[in-house]
Amino acid sequence: MRAVYWAVLGLGLVPTVAGGQAPPAKPVTVPFELLRSKHMVVRVKLNGKGPYRLLFDTGAPLNVIGVQAARESGLLTKTARPPAFFLAAPKPVAIPLVELGELKAEKVPAMIMDHPAVAALSQAFGPIDGILGFPFFARYRMTLDYQASEMTFVPNGYEPPDVLEALMAALLAPEPKGPRVVAAAGLWGFTVEKPDGDTQPGVVVKEVYAGGAAAAGGLKPGDRLLTLGGHWTDSVADCHYAASALPPGQAHPVIVRRQQQEIRLSLTPRPGL
Repeated sequence: MRAVYWAVLGLGLVPTVAGGQAPPAKPVTVPFELLRSKHMVVRVKLNGKGPYRLLFDTGAPLNVIGVQAARESGLLTKTARPPAFFLAAPKPVAIPLVELGELKAEKVPAMIMDHPAVAALSQAFGPIDGILGFPFFARYRMTLDYQASEMTFVPNGYEPPDVLEALMAALLAPEPKGPRVVAAAGLWGFTVEKPDGDTQPGVVVKEVYAGGAAAAGGLKPGDRLLTLGGHWTDSVADCHYAASALPPGQAHPVIVRRQQQEIRLSLTPRPGL
């Protein structure tokens, strides 16, 4: 039996017809090449030209077409000079027709540039002309069969948004005015330290803030904190991890060593801001 790996891609609403039934969609299966680097490569026609070898990258937010392929397919004029970096580019061009086997998609946005990662892979595995990413595959529900080196597409009716436009808006958005406060989910009200050369279990409680959760629970400066909420605290990093993993507003058991005696306490961290 073939092992089929499912990719949950292009989650969108499927248009319906009368009676609430989704229109039938014919699955299209196309082959892909798996490089030694584990990248997938597909053969794609652009405006009837090609085919061109494109990386099929489910983590890519953009489609990218190399300059030579863009000129050959009419996406870029012979005299146009594409930007060296995509953030310096205008809005993506719309590829009138992208063909992947029998699969055809219209008005697919893409950036025109020679991506350095694509150039590096081309040197190792032969010419690669770009990247096929989210603005293409989000239009389909997709199945990957790695044993057969095939991918199957079913249109889902979803029109992906302009990812680059959203990215640029986020990068160029003005800084919010006024104070910005960052606080942990739980406020414990104490600090710890681990002096150099200290090989004993636990960390040393350095400060206990008046009116805080630690003070209310009986923790004192100089206590050696051994566990916090059942987590070992043999380093400052351990202590921070334990504190971040425990929900506020609940009592958590604490074990400390004080004057050679182990003492059990209960601390209830307060909710952060």
